[in-house]
Amino acid sequence: MRIERTFSGAPWEGEVGYCRALRAGRHIFVTGTAPVAEAGGVHAPGDAHAQARRCFEIIRAALADLGAGLEHVVRTRMFVTDITRWREYGRAHAEMFAGHPPATTMVEVRALIDPDMLIEVEAEAILPEP
Repeated sequence: MRIERTFSGAPWEGEVGYCRALRAGRHIFVTGTAPVAEAGGVHAPGDAHAQARRCFEIIRAALADLGAGLEHVVRTRMFVTDITRWREYGRAHAEMFAGHPPATTMVEVRALIDPDMLIEVEAEAILPEP
């Protein structure tokens, strides 16, 4: 089976030893995606909805690099630092996946790598059979 990888260019990919997303045949796995701003740093500190949308935008770009789109996502996992804000994260999820909702999980975690980060998202996609 052919394995294809895409990288975001983040310096910690090499330091930690991971890629943004990996395609193995028809399956694509997107690593935990944090709300990193285009210029670096945390996108929209304090804004749960905007941070969630940013995560999904980064995921969308990684999928596109591997020949897929959000419509191919079958599973998401959202790791959040404040579960009481679930509606804000959920609204962003619904905006991105309303026409093709995947299975999903949202769990509260004690902390993420940067204290200003409120969410990190993983995704899995499956491309249609040829």
